[in-house]
Amino acid sequence: MKLIADSGSTKTDWALVAARDDVAFVHTQGINPFHQSEATIADVLKAELLPNLDASKVTEVYFYGSGLRPELQPSMQHLLTDAFPNASTVEAEGDLLGAARALCGQEEGIACILGTGANSCFFDGQKIVKNTPPLGYILGDEGSGAVLGIRFLNALFKNRLPAELCEMFFAEYQLTMAEVIDRVYRQPMANRFLASLSPFIRQHIDNPAVRELVVDNFRQFLRRNVCQYGRPDLPVSAVGSIAFHYGGLLREAVESEGFRMGTVLKSPLEGLLRFHR
Repeated sequence: MKLIADSGSTKTDWALVAARDDVAFVHTQGINPFHQSEATIADVLKAELLPNLDASKVTEVYFYGSGLRPELQPSMQHLLTDAFPNASTVEAEGDLLGAARALCGQEEGIACILGTGANSCFFDGQKIVKNTPPLGYILGDEGSGAVLGIRFLNALFKNRLPAELCEMFFAEYQLTMAEVIDRVYRQPMANRFLASLSPFIRQHIDNPAVRELVVDNFRQFLRRNVCQYGRPDLPVSAVGSIAFHYGGLLREAVESEGFRMGTVLKSPLEGLLRFHR
């Protein structure tokens, strides 16, 4: 059996693939080696994953996760090897390689992650060749849900949105400017708060001012990140909630910047299942 994992800070989706391509899914809390100790991760595997499958039958493990920097990969690989002693293959890779494999398979392409945060790379079909550093939502992360939230709030409080739209926002979210400042500058996980405004933005996407915010967010992502690869001949593919829910506007931005739209997936797991088959 093969075990394939797509892990974020909030949750991890595990897919157990049998010889006949039957797939069973297990969900655990998120695993992020950058923020969690080895002991904590080992406890998650022991308490939440292993009781839901027969570890002795797992022969291959492919784990893709956020926060899995190169220097942390050996530690994560060791934890997985301990959990699945009969596995002859154990890989622990970052989420960007997972996105590239899910989107491009074994072909060249530009692979992007557009969710709460953003990232991208030039993938040659085997490995990541180039990566423009995303820099996070304060210094970068153009195209992400967090930056979309920043742009929306800026337009909201600087009177660049229609008055009726502002009234609907304040009625739904019950937030004052002071509370927004507190959430962004003083409270933890500001990026998640900013990205949580996306449903309201999507609900009012027919408003020209809102539509322009979304398209411009994608165009800035392409100009500042994807253009760095110098490969306008390759398709631009993307995975993540922002890419998926704003797919039409992403395509518009991609084509207006002279690129070709490739595959769009909400989650990399379906593409990873294809890749590892």
